[in-house]
Amino acid sequence: MADDNHTKQQQLDIELSAEVADGTYSNLAIISHSTSEFVLDFIRMVPGVPKAKVKSRVILTPEHAKRLLLSLQDNIHKYETSFGEIRIPQQVPTPGKDFPFGFNGGGEA
Repeated sequence: MADDNHTKQQQLDIELSAEVADGTYSNLAIISHSTSEFVLDFIRMVPGVPKAKVKSRVILTPEHAKRLLLSLQDNIHKYETSFGEIRIPQQVPTPGKDFPFGFNGGGEA
């Protein structure tokens, strides 16, 4: 009987409110870190508007940041297996360098 308890996976009840379920569109992410956390700022830039707002901020421990990386890699692999390679333009804008907004994605949070 004790083995049955170990073989059953524990279920997690996750609640998703209607507001959060709508999602937030982002076309730029700035990632920074300190020794104890990673900060992911999701931003929406609009062409012709010289100011962009952070729409969402997610703060992760280094361990969870790495788990997120591995999960994204796995999901991108599955996506590309089903739908083909995701192509990235040769010249990807560099925040702070190619954007006139003064963003800087590296360094300490």
